[in-house]
Amino acid sequence: MSADKIESRVIAVLVDNEPGVLARVIGLFTGRGYNIDSLTVTEVDADQNLSRITIVTSGTPQVLEQIKAQLFRLVPIHAVGDLTTGGELVERELALVKVVAKGEQRVEALRIADIFKARVVDAGHGHFVFELTGKPKKLNSFIELMQPLGLKDVSRTGVVAIARGPEALGI
Repeated sequence: MSADKIESRVIAVLVDNEPGVLARVIGLFTGRGYNIDSLTVTEVDADQNLSRITIVTSGTPQVLEQIKAQLFRLVPIHAVGDLTTGGELVERELALVKVVAKGEQRVEALRIADIFKARVVDAGHGHFVFELTGKPKKLNSFIELMQPLGLKDVSRTGVVAIARGPEALGI
């Protein structure tokens, strides 16, 4: 594998759930010119006051190793895991997709939604809002197919991921 090849990685970070932690993590990325493709954060252990940040980023293998090392040096970070290289992972994202359509386009939008197992969560005479979960590629494909049918708006959560198997990220 070439050292110059750009790779995408899913990195999970276990942090104290306190003000300013997310800003420090984001500051590390922006201060060094690293890109964040997706970012999610939520409390995962109220008793220990811990949150989990899931970051999708890309770069050369060398840059990705630097990101992980620099993340681990930030305080108050408890664990940093590269879910992409640590074995298999479960990766999901949620999207809400609004389509405004009538007639045949409306029927086609419903047919495609059925194929993708998207749920209708809001409907009116001229619109649908679909809820869809899955890997980002699946969501991208669905959105692309809805484009010519009257796609009006999209809201996405960002990737959440967890390693397969019994191992846990520092908890």
